Amino acid sequence: MAGRYDHDVLAGDWRRRRVTPEVAAELDLVVEDADSGFCGAVVGFEAGAVVLEDRHRRRRTFPLLPAAFLLDGEPVTLRRPSRPTVPAARRRTASGSIAVDTVRAQVAKASRIWVEGVHDAALVERIWGDDLRVEGVVVEPLDGIDDLAVRVREFAPGPGRRLGVLVDHLVPGSKESRVVARVTSPHVLVTGHPYVDVWQAVRPAALNISAWPVVPPGQPWKEGVCAALGVAEPAELWRRILSRVNSFADVETPLINSVERLIDFVTEPTS
Repeated sequence: MAGRYDHDVLAGDWRRRRVTPEVAAELDLVVEDADSGFCGAVVGFEAGAVVLEDRHRRRRTFPLLPAAFLLDGEPVTLRRPSRPTVPAARRRTASGSIAVDTVRAQVAKASRIWVEGVHDAALVERIWGDDLRVEGVVVEPLDGIDDLAVRVREFAPGPGRRLGVLVDHLVPGSKESRVVARVTSPHVLVTGHPYVDVWQAVRPAALNISAWPVVPPGQPWKEGVCAALGVAEPAELWRRILSRVNSFADVETPLINSVERLIDFVTEPTS
């Protein structure tokens, strides 16, 4: 048996617990409250507490307790900075939310947002891409919604696997409204805008035109718009449209409201 225990297994400081690092709660530092999961940037302090503001500009106050917060997924203890901090100009994303530059993109969640086509996906990415990466939400183009009910069943939505769908021309009596009516899962939210195509959701002023051309019924809408604006190919006009979109201010309010509702739906914590 000699040599079986060559060292004292109780040697060393075995009573020592893991030390949680202290981090100065500088303004705009993004952390997560370990208990509630609320994630936000530091915007101020109260007596013995820190005030966090999330991407929707909601604010909550949390006591400065040991190991009460997560920074990049690791527990930390926040403390007030040793000297007063002066708020800097806060960068905002194209969607208008506060940029969280210190947070890495999350691994994609099971929940998804579907859009009708690649142009819809590109426009959503242009405006909400930063927010979606922080939330870990993937946007997928469908190439049309005629088979939406079948695709939803195949996706198998559930409490932790939500689905948001953005639909063009979702107005009463339209073909799109009838397709959407066949989707009844409580774990799916379908929103839409009234425009014939997502192109039309871009404000005319962003393109230096007074209004979108009126295309007669029965004529392909994109081709009709190209003809009216003197552009040879839809692909050329789309590149021009997308290049003029820099923020939510360049698109119409119904699109903004619809996408924001979808993001809230697919990122809402499950009980």
